[in-house]
Amino acid sequence: MEASGEPNGGGPDGRAPAFARVLLKLSGEALMGELDYGADPDRIAAIASQVKHVAERGVEVAIVVGGGNVYRGLRAAAEGMDRATGDYMGMLATVLNALALQDALEKVGADTRVQSAITISEVAEPYIRRRAMRHLEKGRTVIFAAGTGNPFFTTDTAAALRALEIHAEAILMAKNGVEGVFDADPHERPEARFIDAISHREAIERRLQVMDSTALSLCMDNALPIHVFNMDDERNIDRIICGERVGTVVST
Repeated sequence: MEASGEPNGGGPDGRAPAFARVLLKLSGEALMGELDYGADPDRIAAIASQVKHVAERGVEVAIVVGGGNVYRGLRAAAEGMDRATGDYMGMLATVLNALALQDALEKVGADTRVQSAITISEVAEPYIRRRAMRHLEKGRTVIFAAGTGNPFFTTDTAAALRALEIHAEAILMAKNGVEGVFDADPHERPEARFIDAISHREAIERRLQVMDSTALSLCMDNALPIHVFNMDDERNIDRIICGERVGTVVST
């Protein structure tokens, strides 16, 4: 798949996009800002502005959003609950985030669609692979909600699965306040070493916090690169799209 050759395909410095279609993975925590849980309207608006800018350059953008920011407020209620029931609650949390993100994107003039892996026909389309790809081809940003639609699978796995299904060229894995992948948790161990490039296999073997092992295995088996970056810097998505090395690159 070739990058767009349209006039608006170049960045501010004239560089053409390095990708034609990407999948952006947003954790629920990335939407919280400084809040303890819930969604920060200013943070969501900033993300929407970044996505709109990238889409205007001719890059097709799909998004998978997590639900940790909403589910964090429900943990006490979910304690001791059946795992599958808790996972379905988490899926519904991702739908709330997807709708909030859709609203923010539409406020900045982006054309969007939300597709849900569980049927909520009043607020979202059902996930249909070919329809999703057609939306992307028409320049619409597609937000995938409800994970894979199955319990016991994370939204990381949903991101890997959807990226492969729609033939995305890379996953952009947004982290909240972390520059990329480290050999230990930098919040707990200040001496943790930053890793700028690593293979999928090594990330799995070293149990690094990139994605869960199921998602990483899917990416490894299909040679799908992952760009792990800090969402706090509003320039980072555009820099990655321009082909700059930002954060950590996980590849074969």
